Amino acid sequence: MPNAKVLSEKQAVVAALTEQLKNASSGVLVDYKGITVAEDTALRTELRQNEVQYGVVKNTLVRFALNNVGLEGLDDVLNGTTSLATSAGDPIAPMRVVNKYVKQLNGKFEIKGGFMDGKVISLEEIQALAELPSKEVLQAQALGMMLAPITSLAIVLKAIAEKNGEPAEAEASAAE
Repeated sequence: MPNAKVLSEKQAVVAALTEQLKNASSGVLVDYKGITVAEDTALRTELRQNEVQYGVVKNTLVRFALNNVGLEGLDDVLNGTTSLATSAGDPIAPMRVVNKYVKQLNGKFEIKGGFMDGKVISLEEIQALAELPSKEVLQAQALGMMLAPITSLAIVLKAIAEKNGEPAEAEASAAE
């Protein structure tokens, strides 16, 4: 049995991981075997830019934390090297960034499993979600679709005003 100091340190780590998982809207467990320091640094930089928490975790400690938040379905993937990427903000960010590196690093970096909104999701769902554009891009696309009819209406109204051959600005200045 470990001494009291080691046990309390491990309990603190499990408590911190549990808190991180409770606050996370989504997360991904990754097998990072074989990546170089440069690749890991680039990955961590991009994750930080997307406000994703990332770290290497011990399987037993993360298993306790996952069980504490009701994600027992991920127990079977906790073997070998494991790292955890979670996000409290954009739920797609960890999946998108990790999936990008899975494609770049061909076999050195693999997704083991993931969760979203307190539910375990399959690898296919993770990959499908990873292909979605970022929240900001989706908002810009939606805004563009809403502005298109308004822009068309403005063009039609201007054409009607210019029907007599005079620009609409000239009519407005003549009326004054």
